[in-house]
Amino acid sequence: MKSHQTAQTMKPATAAKKLGVYLPATPAEFQEGVVSRAEFNELQANPPAWLSELRQNGPHPRPVVAAKLGVSIAGLARGGVTEALTTEQIEAIRSELPEWLEKERATQAEVRKETVRIKKRNAERAEGQGS
Repeated sequence: MKSHQTAQTMKPATAAKKLGVYLPATPAEFQEGVVSRAEFNELQANPPAWLSELRQNGPHPRPVVAAKLGVSIAGLARGGVTEALTTEQIEAIRSELPEWLEKERATQAEVRKETVRIKKRNAERAEGQGS
C-alpha cells in the first residue's frame, strides 16, 4: 500500500499571524488562498515587497504593536488601542508617552519580575527534591 503525503497547508490568517503581519493589509490573493509549507518557507526566506513593507511600516497586528510598545495585548486594550497601528502611529505613542503606556510598562515589568521569581523558586524546589 502506497501512502500519498499531502502538502501541509495553512489558512491565510494562520500564515499572517506566523509572519507577524495584519491579514487585512495583505494582498487579496494571499487572503483568498491557502499557504503551503513550501510557500510559507519561501515567504520567510525571500519576502516579497508587500511583506517587507508591511513588516517595516505596518499596519501591524496587536501582538506586534504590544511588543513594540513594551506592553501586553491586554494592556493595549486597557489603553484604548484596539486596532492595528502603523509604525508611524506607534512612534507617535512612544514619543507622547501617555500615562496609560507608562502604567502598562510598569505592570509588564512587574509581571516579568514575578515570572523570573517563580521560575527560580521552582528550579530551587526541583533541585531540592533531586538530592
